[in-house]
Amino acid sequence: MVVRFLISVLIISLVSFTYATDPSPLQDFCVSVKDAKAKVFVNGKICKDSNMVSANDSSFLDSTCLEIHQIPSDKRSRLNTLGISLVRIDFAPYGLNPPHTHPQATEVLVVVEEGLIHFHFNVGKNNAVVFASLSSQNLGVITIANADFGSDPPINPNVLTKVF
Repeated sequence: MVVRFLISVLIISLVSFTYATDPSPLQDFCVSVKDAKAKVFVNGKICKDSNMVSANDSSFLDSTCLEIHQIPSDKRSRLNTLGISLVRIDFAPYGLNPPHTHPQATEVLVVVEEGLIHFHFNVGKNNAVVFASLSSQNLGVITIANADFGSDPPINPNVLTKVF
């Protein structure tokens, strides 16, 4: 009887463990192509044969406006399966990227731990460009002002007054 109980507890404890994370890369890189005849399919993309990859397969985002550009995997095809995101932020003078968090990624602009609220602000009189990399292909962004002040249903103003 005791043995059955211990075996049951052991099975339940083994089944109840949960581990959640981004999947590990299945290969070093994947140059994504639109050729349906390509034989390698990784991370939702059809990949070019790694023996046929050249330096010409790398590309960079051309940005002329002042905004945030997440560089999609088809623009950074050699980094497709590495589990990272690249972002270019173009700031106008005194431009501001409002307080936000990335619940699924650590940001490396300045090392910002996963889920930590942060912002970026250009204090200069000239345009500024920032490149950030993040530890997840699916970084997620939660803008704090939208989450707090634009929520539906709204948060009680008394609560917001005490917090901010």
